[in-house]
Amino acid sequence: MLPKRYEPVGCRPPAGPPPQLLLVGAPESVRAARRYVREFVAYHLPDTGETCVDDLQLVVSELVTNAVRYGTEPGDSVLVVLAVTDTCVRVEVRDPVRRRPRFRVASQERDRGRGLLIVEALAECWGVADRPFGKAVWAEVAR
Repeated sequence: MLPKRYEPVGCRPPAGPPPQLLLVGAPESVRAARRYVREFVAYHLPDTGETCVDDLQLVVSELVTNAVRYGTEPGDSVLVVLAVTDTCVRVEVRDPVRRRPRFRVASQERDRGRGLLIVEALAECWGVADRPFGKAVWAEVAR
C-alpha cells in the first residue's frame, strides 16, 4: 500500500488573480491596474455586468493615477487591494505619502483634476485612511 500524499493546508497559492497587486509608482502602472481589475473580476465574479467592470476600471485608474502623481517619488510603489462583499467591490490604493487627495476647482484651461469627481460619481462611497507608512484611498462600487 502506498502512503497518502501529504499536502499541507494553506500552502497552495489561491486560484486566480490574488486580491493585491504591487505596482511601481510610474504612469504605466495605471494600465496594469485596469487590466488587473478586469482579470480579477472575470475570475472571481464571472457574472458581473460590463458596466460594473468598466466603473471599477475607471475608479482604479483614477486612484492609481493620483497615487502615482501625488503620492510617490521615484522608486516608490503603490499597492492595489480588491475586496468583494455581497453588495460591492472595494478598491483600495495605498501609497507612501500621507498628503490627502483633494478636489480641484473645475477649469477649462486644465485637462486634469477631475479624478475624484469621477470616483465620487461612480462609487457608493469613498474615503481616505491613514496607514503607518502613508495612506489608503478607497472606493466601493456596487455590484
